[in-house]
Amino acid sequence: MTALDWRGQAGSGRLGKDDVTGHVRDFSLWLNDLAAFWREWEEATPGPHILAGHSMGGHLVLRAAAEGLVEPDALILSAPMLGFTARFLPAAMLHAAARVMTMIGDPARPAWKWSEKPGELPTDRIALLTHDQQRYDDELWWRAQRPQLIMGPGSWGWVERAYASMRGLFRPGVLEGVRLPVLMLGSSADGLVDFGAMQQAAARLPDCSFVTFGPEARHEILREEDAVRNRALDAVDRFLDGITAQGAQSA
Repeated sequence: MTALDWRGQAGSGRLGKDDVTGHVRDFSLWLNDLAAFWREWEEATPGPHILAGHSMGGHLVLRAAAEGLVEPDALILSAPMLGFTARFLPAAMLHAAARVMTMIGDPARPAWKWSEKPGELPTDRIALLTHDQQRYDDELWWRAQRPQLIMGPGSWGWVERAYASMRGLFRPGVLEGVRLPVLMLGSSADGLVDFGAMQQAAARLPDCSFVTFGPEARHEILREEDAVRNRALDAVDRFLDGITAQGAQSA
């Protein structure tokens, strides 16, 4: 198993003007990074080759596969960012509003307030991520040990490019062109990404297994309490066993 940080996130520095705001000029930067990494990794690593991503990472690996930038044997998407939960207006209108915000100020400025003290997490943040206090506290421990991991809000530039990228994935024929097995994990209680968008994508992907959760799961399904996490991991194990068996039959 190999993991990578997206450029401008986690331990890979920042692309904006401060130490915590998540900014990017365009999501294509991350797609090109992934494609370059994938070519080297695939060549050096025995198959089957499975590409997995969570939240924004899930969006990016799905888009990379849809655009033919990577050719894995299968995808695993955990709470993929295919839409935002703020759906009080159509996505096109929200995208237009974000575009205006990039024009009337610095696109690298934070799009929402994080906390009164820079670097300090909002007290209710856990309510968006997980029911498991111990696993949430583990994240806080790592943040204290490695301050470079701390991330705050996204920039207006990131928000606008996120809308553009998500809307692009839902153009006619894009998802239908992803002709490889996909396992998607999602919760109807997710307070960050749109469960309805996941449902739509799962219905359009030619070979998608969609494992759903309800109020028992928040955004970080794989960091949830054991009953949820184990069910998700069991689904992943069964999915990988199926991919391995298919590979053995075709060998």
